[in-house]
Amino acid sequence: MPAHPSRRDLIRLLGVAATAAAGVPALSSCAGAPAPQSAAPGTFTVYWNAGHDYQAYRKVIAEFEQAHKVTVNLQKYQWPDLRTRLLADFASGTVPDLVEEPGGWVQEFALSGNARPLQDFADRDGAAMGFPADWQPVTVERNSYQGKVYGVQLHLTCNTLLYNAGMLRDAGVEVPSTWEEFLAAAKKLTKDGVYGVALNQDYTYMWPWMTQAGVTPYDPETGKVMTPLPDAIEALQFQADLVHKHKVAPVPVASTDYSGPQKLFSAKRAAMILTGPWDLDPIRKTSPDIDLGVAPPLEHKVRATQAAGVSMFVPAKASRPELSWDFIKRITALEVEQAATKETGMLMPRVSWAKLPEVQADPATKVFADALPQAEDSSQAVRLTGQFGKWEEQLKVMYQQVLIQNRPAADVLTEFARTAEGYLK
Repeated sequence: MPAHPSRRDLIRLLGVAATAAAGVPALSSCAGAPAPQSAAPGTFTVYWNAGHDYQAYRKVIAEFEQAHKVTVNLQKYQWPDLRTRLLADFASGTVPDLVEEPGGWVQEFALSGNARPLQDFADRDGAAMGFPADWQPVTVERNSYQGKVYGVQLHLTCNTLLYNAGMLRDAGVEVPSTWEEFLAAAKKLTKDGVYGVALNQDYTYMWPWMTQAGVTPYDPETGKVMTPLPDAIEALQFQADLVHKHKVAPVPVASTDYSGPQKLFSAKRAAMILTGPWDLDPIRKTSPDIDLGVAPPLEHKVRATQAAGVSMFVPAKASRPELSWDFIKRITALEVEQAATKETGMLMPRVSWAKLPEVQADPATKVFADALPQAEDSSQAVRLTGQFGKWEEQLKVMYQQVLIQNRPAADVLTEFARTAEGYLK
């Protein structure tokens, strides 16, 4: 294909999702792997999430192609497929030029030697691009290892309360701000086939509750997990009790789909959900008649929430890191963040983004943006042990045992902590 593809060729390239080969095992970096290879000299390969193919980013791609006389091969995946493909690439030595990751992979691959440090580029260009000064501090911490930057945050999101304002008005309920107010509101709103709240079966949705209870997931200095343990038990049991004791929430369905609460909310079968900005657009599109409200994170011991969002990194064996860094600079520019938010409602990591007039003027986006400084990364200390995969699998089982199977949080969480402390040392 020529260095300057036609519009039809560009659209085809952007629309083609590469799929991982069936049955490829999860492999780690392999010593003695062949030298990095490119699919074609004029091709720049990017692994990207299928849900983040924004028009704002396509414009950046077109400008990048023109500036460097290359064709961007944007390969789009769901996260599990992207990981399978990426690990196989690490083993073979044929790697992409740039990777978008779901949060947590940067430090994991820095630890394993599969991610390239970007500190030299940040030292050279950081002041001009506002990095790291203009990025929320949590985003720099979660993309650094041993004092060096290995990734740059692309989106920064958090979890907070979405509510059907019409239902709350009809029930005479004020928007809750504490756990106690939330439970009282959920009880009043549960009637006539409508639940007060819908909870997610995905274990990551428990972290806002844990942060609000003041829980430290893992302390490397003491080796202890989920401390103070009584507070962690309280937070987990509170969620389960919403389902099984107070019956103000349906039993979540065990699956890989985390859109269940959003669908119940859109169908007006749940008055409140705890989620992120990714659910705003589906709700507005499927149920435009809902008077949608967004409230700050709930407060218990503290008012806090969970930091989430995607980053970008350059594989260690990538052959053109200068090009990769230029792509990162272009796609994280403030005007690109501004355009992507206008297009999709996505939240962004720059401090200056949160101060934009259009961000502050949008009632929903403003609440999320104002909550970002209160967002915490709950898994960073675990990622740096190299045991995050095991931790994550056990958390999934533990959370569903309590939330879905109604096993006592005290029993399940105590056993989880004992086991995790054994392999995290």
